[in-house]
Amino acid sequence: MAEITFEITKELGVISENAKGWTRELNLVSWNERDPKYDIRDWSPDHTRMSKGISLSEEEMLKLVELFNARDEEDSFE
Repeated sequence: MAEITFEITKELGVISENAKGWTRELNLVSWNERDPKYDIRDWSPDHTRMSKGISLSEEEMLKLVELFNARDEEDSFE
């Protein structure tokens, strides 16, 4: 299996942190030297290990934000 390379090109923010110090983050990540994508996943404190996650193109991220903003108040978790 080929090695997967990555570079966090921009740290956008921490969403949450678990008891072991891993953080769920939104970042721009370049996978295998490709254009960066928006990426949501858990990272170890030193960013050398990660969990499975999801990567989104610019268009997909904009659609996600649009869908989130358009939700009904009845659909919120509050």
